[in-house]
Amino acid sequence: MFSDAAECIKEEPSFGQIMGLEIVVLLLDVPSLRQLLETPWLQLYSGLERRTLRANRPQQDARLKVNFDIDAEAELLDWMDTQNRDENDSTMFWSCLEESGDGENGLLLAMKWASPGAWEAWEGRAYMYLDVALSKTIEGEAELYGGETWDSVCEALKNLPEQEYAERVCLDWMERRKQLGETMDEKEDPRIVPTFEAHDRAAKSLVHAMTRWNNEDNLVAIIGRDHLEARKWGSFSWNLSTILANGVPDDTTASG
Repeated sequence: MFSDAAECIKEEPSFGQIMGLEIVVLLLDVPSLRQLLETPWLQLYSGLERRTLRANRPQQDARLKVNFDIDAEAELLDWMDTQNRDENDSTMFWSCLEESGDGENGLLLAMKWASPGAWEAWEGRAYMYLDVALSKTIEGEAELYGGETWDSVCEALKNLPEQEYAERVCLDWMERRKQLGETMDEKEDPRIVPTFEAHDRAAKSLVHAMTRWNNEDNLVAIIGRDHLEARKWGSFSWNLSTILANGVPDDTTASG
């Protein structure tokens, strides 16, 4: 028995708007973020503009969705340009974020700069991936984006053979199609093969992301979504507004 949200897996044009929303699991390199936050404003601006800080970024992970150097630099510079600070301001970037009325947006861009990559998936499909990972039905957005949920996903998928999980996801997807009366004949529906391949790739990259998060002490997962207000990214002590109020936490669980 499947939830209404999970049934968005059905590949119909009418579901396009729902499927178009993407959940983002941003892997954040915490030491890289701390280093950025401790950089004086003028030094950070100059380094981004002259591209001299690239060696400080985490190595970008080709298996994840990455923010290329030039894009990460330009986005953060654009935000800094909106802050009306003197170019010779020596205030630490962290203090500038605290003083800004738009600090969460600046912090999110800093996190994207300090990230090796993100796992992204259509929200409708993410329900299925998590249902399979946790052997339960994810009930609504609050659970889908919850820090405790993602800690459980990490625990369930860490170091799991990628092919094993991908097969489970694809079998579940095929069963859902049957339950919905959809064909599995690729001659009748040419989208079946590319959709199968997309699920296979997404499932394998999710295991990869969760394994990195679990095995690398410097990483934490920041959960968000396309077009979501920056202040709503992250959960518990890793919520962006909470970070601005209390500082960068030491705990690297999503529910810490």
